[in-house]
Amino acid sequence: MAKSRLISINTKIAENLFVTHHTFEDTIINTYTKIEDAFVDRYLTKEGESIEQAKRRLKQKHKMNHIKKHSSK
Repeated sequence: MAKSRLISINTKIAENLFVTHHTFEDTIINTYTKIEDAFVDRYLTKEGESIEQAKRRLKQKHKMNHIKKHSSK
């Protein structure tokens, strides 16, 4: 009986830890995304460009630079 009680308590602890970890992870990711969006909006967008458009443009530019760098070897 003591063993099954320990298993039950351990299962509850594991479930709570899982939920807490995912809540923490979501909070960190959401906070990072807000900071990233604010930085892109303030420093990297061009006139009339949305944050998402600027991110796509920068990602494409990075991809092209990466291709050029590796194709010249």
